Amino acid sequence: MHSSEFTDTMLIADSGATKTDWCLIRHGEIIGRFQSQGISPIYQSEEAMAQEIKNNLLPQLPGRKVQSVCFYGSGCIPSKTAAVRNALHQTLGADRVEVYSDLLAAAHSLCGHEPGIACILGTGSNSCQWDGKKIVRQVSPLGFILGDEGSGAHLGKQLVSNALKNQLTDGIKEALLEAYHLTPATIIEKVYRQPFPSRFLASLSPFLNQHIDDPSIRHIVTDSFSSFFNRNVMQYDYRKNCINFVGSIAWHFSDILRETASEKGMVTGKIEQSPMAGLIRYHRLAKPQGS
Repeated sequence: MHSSEFTDTMLIADSGATKTDWCLIRHGEIIGRFQSQGISPIYQSEEAMAQEIKNNLLPQLPGRKVQSVCFYGSGCIPSKTAAVRNALHQTLGADRVEVYSDLLAAAHSLCGHEPGIACILGTGSNSCQWDGKKIVRQVSPLGFILGDEGSGAHLGKQLVSNALKNQLTDGIKEALLEAYHLTPATIIEKVYRQPFPSRFLASLSPFLNQHIDDPSIRHIVTDSFSSFFNRNVMQYDYRKNCINFVGSIAWHFSDILRETASEKGMVTGKIEQSPMAGLIRYHRLAKPQGS
């Protein structure tokens, strides 16, 4: 794979549906960090992605030509990468444009050139086994209805379900509804009728963190993490590989995550909120000797 070949001026991007983090590296040094709106081929056309880059990234970039772009993003499945690549090439004019999934970003960031298991626990969840060069196994996350165990959406789903079925400690349901100005009717509306229900559900995860000492809340988190390990990680060679995590849920609930993994005989490694620092490290270490 040629994406790791270090060039004079490289632009690295980590993009979700909400925002994109950019880092410009020149001769191994960070020149600048930038942010723009999310760029996702799932939600945007090639033209819309190009317009976003033109309007919100280009004004922030220094004048010198970008020679290489390495873009990691959610929704960057093989059938969608060409549109992202075209949008980046026509706006940035780089000699080389590489487009990869957010799961590969996790593997590069967390494991680098060493084997390991890389996991994403954010709004959704994902995971893979990495041999140091490529993904050798991946269990499909299946989305928040059928899967996404351990994610913000999965946690939020369990929270509102338990609240509406009166499975929480006295007073917690009322505190939840008041904190987010919700009623049972508005929850049903947001989950079943409005767009992006997973985002709504994931937006409730801070409430779990604020009430984590309550047994009914802590059970939701530990049960969700346990399901993530049972239904995903245990299908990999987890006894011989360290398990690493990236994402806001992994970061904010890291103590419970490590505790749950330990109870299953798993060894946790890195837990990072964002993959960008690891991606910068990965591409710096990939610099050819003598260049």
